[in-house]
Formats: sequence, structure tokens, C-alpha cells
Amino acid sequence: MDETVYVGNAGVDGATNAGWLLGHFMPPDEVRHSTDVEVKWGVHPRGETRARWATGERRTALLVLISGRFRVELRDRTVVLGSPGDYVVWGPGVDHSWYAEHESVVLTVRWPSVPGYRVESPVQR
Repeated sequence: MDETVYVGNAGVDGATNAGWLLGHFMPPDEVRHSTDVEVKWGVHPRGETRARWATGERRTALLVLISGRFRVELRDRTVVLGSPGDYVVWGPGVDHSWYAEHESVVLTVRWPSVPGYRVESPVQR
């Protein structure tokens, strides 16, 4: 097998690592290991919310709605991603949380990939 190419399915592969497909947390000998960027295929049932606010963030993030309706909470505003392709970007230092208003699929890209950021599993409301 060519170790410089990985072929997979985001839904299948993401299910084994909380949705994350690429980042520092992947095995170091895999092409999916990166300290530059993290990529997540987030599948969120209706009513799921982030377990707690992310604070002290040192990364930039991009969230793109694939399907559903997804609300991103920022300290100074709420952003609703309601149509496929809607997205939001924020930089380091922006506290945030989220809530799946409908069953949603969201692609998240964060950079750089920084060890030590781990939050408990999302909760159902």
C-alpha cells in the first residue's frame, strides 16, 4: 500500500475518532497525520450541543454546513448555518460553542493542529 495516499470515507473513518479525519492525533506514520491542519466530518443529531464553551482558543477555524441547520454561538453574536455551503470562520482567541438545530453534517477545518485540545463528548438537549 502506498503510504503517501489514503482513501477512505469521512462517515466511516470519522466515526472511529469523534469525526476527526486529519490532524496531530493521527498515527505519526500515516499521511493523515498533520501538525498544520485538522479536518473533521461532524455528524450531529438534532439537539446535540457542545459539552462546554471553547475558550482560550489558539487556532483559526472554518465550519462549512454540508446539510441540516447548525448554530454557532460566539460571545458577541450567533451565526446560523442554514443552507448547504454556508460557513463561518473565526480566528484565535474567539470563544465559541454550537448547537445542531436539525440533524446536521458539518465540515470543520482548524489550523494549526495543536495537541492538548480535547473536550468531552457533545450532549443531547
